[in-house]
Amino acid sequence: MCAMVGAVVLAAGASSRFGSPKQRLLLAPVVRRVRSAHSVDEIVVVVGAHDVDTDARVARCTDWERGPGASLRCGLAALPPGADAAVVVLADGPLLAPEAIERVVEAWKGGAGTVVAASYGGIRGHPVVLDRGIWAQIPDEGARAFEPVLIPCDDLGAPGDVDVPEDLPGRVGDAGAE
Repeated sequence: MCAMVGAVVLAAGASSRFGSPKQRLLLAPVVRRVRSAHSVDEIVVVVGAHDVDTDARVARCTDWERGPGASLRCGLAALPPGADAAVVVLADGPLLAPEAIERVVEAWKGGAGTVVAASYGGIRGHPVVLDRGIWAQIPDEGARAFEPVLIPCDDLGAPGDVDVPEDLPGRVGDAGAE
């Protein structure tokens, strides 16, 4: 299947638990990792509470406070009209494996389902692939509202979830893809 796949990096939150705009610290390694996934044609970073410096295309979500679904809808709307699916990743997952993106996109292309997510230890995680056919159905709670087909990515390591400074991996600046 030859399909156009965009990536939506969600970076719109207030980072209140972190104490400062964690996106400014974590976004660059996440974008580098998404870029190194060969199945992604375009990247859109969704910002809201804070501005960030990035060389990726930015979509500003004025409704970011409504929840992750509002930010996700902004990012999806910013993708090219020809995009068949979107890979959704979080800006606070600096250890995201590009191979996890490849794995979930390949599963989607192979017909696994309209919502396909990486799993780690049997627990749903990121990245998540959303088929264009469901984009109009995104509620304010975001893609969490959908039951995905889970694709095991245990061997790749979880992407991380930085909520507080203590969650930071050793050297975030080195978290880019090799």
